[in-house]
Amino acid sequence: MLGTAGLPHILMRFYTVPTAKEARRSVVWAIWLIGIFYLFTLVLGYGAGALVGPDKINAAPGKANSAAPLLALELGGPILLGLIAAVAFATILAVVAGLTITASASFAHDIYANIIKKGQAEDKDSEVKVARLTAIVIGIVSIVGGIIANGQNIAFLVALAFAVAASANLPTILYSLFWKRFNTSGALWSIYGGLIVTITLIVLSPAVSGQPTSMFKNADFALFPLSNPGIVSIPVAFLLGYVGTILSKEKADPIKQAEMEVRSLTGAGAEKAIAH
Repeated sequence: MLGTAGLPHILMRFYTVPTAKEARRSVVWAIWLIGIFYLFTLVLGYGAGALVGPDKINAAPGKANSAAPLLALELGGPILLGLIAAVAFATILAVVAGLTITASASFAHDIYANIIKKGQAEDKDSEVKVARLTAIVIGIVSIVGGIIANGQNIAFLVALAFAVAASANLPTILYSLFWKRFNTSGALWSIYGGLIVTITLIVLSPAVSGQPTSMFKNADFALFPLSNPGIVSIPVAFLLGYVGTILSKEKADPIKQAEMEVRSLTGAGAEKAIAH
């Protein structure tokens, strides 16, 4: 639940619609569809275990990742298997495309234009070039990561991504909406601290080394006992956001706070912000 709230799939819907009403509608639709999808994974898992059998699933090339295709083959034959394969392929393309666009656009606009160039970028073409280069870099990094994680359970890898989203994004979102004292320093502590803690714990977990099913089977540097760090990293990210805010000398602006509160509760002013 916490990971879904912090996913780019959800956050990007606030910036790709024309009005505040459509933003709320888009997010509600996305949350319902994603929630139903993950409930279906339970049905698929138990159904595959009952109708296909664990032995046949473990003997398949993808092992646990082949549960859904084998269940489709069992229930509907090659036609249903082909349909499930097509849906899976289209879903992967949609997710990869969405994340790549979100990441490249965010880096080009927020990091390059506003931080590196301090709002003085040459022109829009330079941002487009940076976005394209960022998309290429993200693609290369993703391919390398996919090769390293080859053979891992897909549902488990998704859970790790959810842990990153819940740790790096969610605390800042909630603090921004509900804590008037929260400031830029707290946001930076929460985002970067949550991201670093989560990635570090994942690297030092049994998911990466120390187990026969780890990514690196012949190495053992698993200092953290849990495969998923969320139960530790999420509270740490919230704590870092609080500490970063308290230690900062930055003073809160009551006018901006009041505006943020009105926008978060009513959506007023969203059209102007989106147009800007």
